[in-house]
Amino acid sequence: MNNDPHGYIYELLIKLGLSRFQASTGEFLLVRPLKIVLILVLAVVLGRLATRAIRRVVGTAQRRSPVRAASPRASQRGGTVADVMSSLVRLAIFAIAALMALGQLGLNLAPLIAGAGIAGVAIGFGAQSLVKDFLAGLFILLEDQFGVGDTIDLGNDAVGVVEELNLRTTRLRGADGTVWFVPNGEVRRVGNASMEFSRALVDVPLGKDGDVARSLKSIHAEVDRFATEWADHLIDTPVVLGVQNLSAVDGPTVRITAPTAPGEQYKVARELRQRVADRLQRDARAPRRRTPN
Repeated sequence: MNNDPHGYIYELLIKLGLSRFQASTGEFLLVRPLKIVLILVLAVVLGRLATRAIRRVVGTAQRRSPVRAASPRASQRGGTVADVMSSLVRLAIFAIAALMALGQLGLNLAPLIAGAGIAGVAIGFGAQSLVKDFLAGLFILLEDQFGVGDTIDLGNDAVGVVEELNLRTTRLRGADGTVWFVPNGEVRRVGNASMEFSRALVDVPLGKDGDVARSLKSIHAEVDRFATEWADHLIDTPVVLGVQNLSAVDGPTVRITAPTAPGEQYKVARELRQRVADRLQRDARAPRRRTPN
């Protein structure tokens, strides 16, 4: 077995008449830099290939997502996820390349790798929740579950408009101004009121002594008028569903639904509720026509 650590360049320099020290120095100055450059070049090539592969995988997952066609920001989210994952992979590749380059300089990597391994295990145990948050954030971005400006419900009273979304946390602002910081790993369910379309729900109590038939006629008339004047905020015609329930206190309750653009449901519901209430009050004050005998 040949245990000679030297190679062809060393033997060539010896044959050219150099001493062993000069040949070893020449080999170190010629061969080691070339190996280091080759390692770095391979790292760059592998990083680019990995980036392309990740973009293809993310693009495939994005095309299979059921919300892709309904979300114009899905392609942007897919690009963000691909960039993050590509950065992590490139970081790992260059870290390995750096260790190999240090090995070419003759450094003993065993203590360094052992120390890094122990530190990695310790950090892994201590940062389990952090890794969980990052992975959950990646899936939120990839699946486009919600985005900045969406009104969402994350449970446990965390309801509001998304002000910021990153890989670790989601920041919400509630209707009362409260800011919620929710770790992405703690999100178990998401109710998004701003995806694709919304629906305004208006329940109109008629009172125990209310005239249901007359009230329904007034409500239908006002809803038709509202549909014409507020057509820009609606994506379909509002529907009067009729009596929703009966209560011993409030009497019959009539429900109205109005499909709206995302985020417009609250404004539409307030306006529709106000108009219907005013119409019912006007009609209640108006004298009833007597039917001839």
